[in-house]
Amino acid sequence: MGWLLATQDGCIVTVKATPRARKTEVAGADPDWLRVRVQAPPVDGKANAELTAFFAKALGIPKRSVVILTGDTSRLKRVKLLGLTAEAVTACLAP
Repeated sequence: MGWLLATQDGCIVTVKATPRARKTEVAGADPDWLRVRVQAPPVDGKANAELTAFFAKALGIPKRSVVILTGDTSRLKRVKLLGLTAEAVTACLAP
């Protein structure tokens, strides 16, 4: 999967976020990114905060273990998930 990269301390997920959706959910996976619909609008970091909370809840990790590395103001983001293996992320998030 091109959207998931294993690292020494966790993994990095490439996400294409769609704000203002009906509900926050994984909407599918393309070869290069995981598509996630986010209910919050892309204003004042609300969509990023909801994306972080979604990953934390879905994967059972604290919010501090979810870090947006790149794409704060873009739909395409790289999100680091600390303390998880790529297999665990795939099992929880892959559509």
